[in-house]
Amino acid sequence: MKGHCGFLAVFALLALASILVTSAYDPSPLQDTCVAINDPKTGIFVNGKFYKDPKFVTADDFFFSGLNIPRDTSNPVGSVVTPVNVDQIPGLNTMGISLVRIDYAPYGGLNPPHTHPRATEILVVLEGTLYVGFVTSNPDNRLVSKVLYPGDVFVFPIGLIHFQQNVGKTNAVAFAGLSSQNPGVITIANAVFGSNPPINPNVLTRAFQLDNNVVKYLQSRFGWKNN
Repeated sequence: MKGHCGFLAVFALLALASILVTSAYDPSPLQDTCVAINDPKTGIFVNGKFYKDPKFVTADDFFFSGLNIPRDTSNPVGSVVTPVNVDQIPGLNTMGISLVRIDYAPYGGLNPPHTHPRATEILVVLEGTLYVGFVTSNPDNRLVSKVLYPGDVFVFPIGLIHFQQNVGKTNAVAFAGLSSQNPGVITIANAVFGSNPPINPNVLTRAFQLDNNVVKYLQSRFGWKNN
């Protein structure tokens, strides 16, 4: 009897875990389209967005133009990310997919260490040479990295810190697909040293084993007004 009860308890736990894992990702659509709209009076709320009556869906709800245009990378990190998610293409609502274009300046243009809390990313290099990598979770914190050339593809697992840097002498361009209509992004330096309100410097001093003045300097560089 005890063994039978134990089996049922394990089965129930696994079932609960399965439900939690399933709910952690974008839900599957229950109809052909759920085009997002901003007017709650004329829509139904699904997956964080109100959606349009399918009878009024148009081709423009599934369209975006301009990813062929190079972006200006003259900023402190030397990169620009152009997102194409549910905010740009409302037809992506409930589709569980999105896209970005990333432009990198020559000589070190960087998409700094960041994480996507809701998506795995698959990146393809179109132009230039990129040094890319991700770091595995505790306790190993192992760096998995590679130099990529045009036509190369690399995958960044969901939730792991990753980065890309242009190690060439010319502009670099990459496209990436993400497994969420709204993958989210947390840039590590901005989040830790640029939070609003700021994290108490004593916390960061202990966490990073840095002098308190160094922490305050970093907070002044990444303060939320500068993000």
